[in-house]
Amino acid sequence: MQKHCFPLAIAVLVCSLGQVFAADEPKGTEFKIAGLTFEAPTAFKVERPKSQIIEQEFSVPAAEGDERGGRLTVMTAGGTVAQNIERWIGQFSSPDGGAVKPKVEKKQAGRHEVHFVELSGTFDDKPAPFAPGVAREGYRMLGAIIPGARGAVYFKFYGPKATMSAHEAAFRQMILDGVDES
Repeated sequence: MQKHCFPLAIAVLVCSLGQVFAADEPKGTEFKIAGLTFEAPTAFKVERPKSQIIEQEFSVPAAEGDERGGRLTVMTAGGTVAQNIERWIGQFSSPDGGAVKPKVEKKQAGRHEVHFVELSGTFDDKPAPFAPGVAREGYRMLGAIIPGARGAVYFKFYGPKATMSAHEAAFRQMILDGVDES
């Protein structure tokens, strides 16, 4: 009987330790917008929005080799899904100065359809609407648009390519894990 109790005790101890360590994992910042709740990844630091139309803003640390980090803005202001994708396309240019072609995919997140948009090239970085821009080569943008009953939510996440690649999976997971409060 004692021979069988020891392995069982070890298994219980290992499971208990796993639960303790999982509970100690740092949590990201929770935020609510248009009836949806999201938890920003732990690497995403809350910032004061640089523009009044932005409802939530985060910065992310630069990846090794990148001089700048990334920026995520979240808002409900602004037109249709198609209009926003066109606006985002207009903020990027290819190396020859021409238009860039976006990668657009639709995913289901609970009851909501999510439009993911990916762009890369030279980004016309404007800190606010109508402000002069700075051309930033080698940039990438990941956008997500979630149409909903309380209006669409627009996520614009951009920065140098390596930084974006380092945080892409966490960004996408944040969007897909959003909780509908309606």
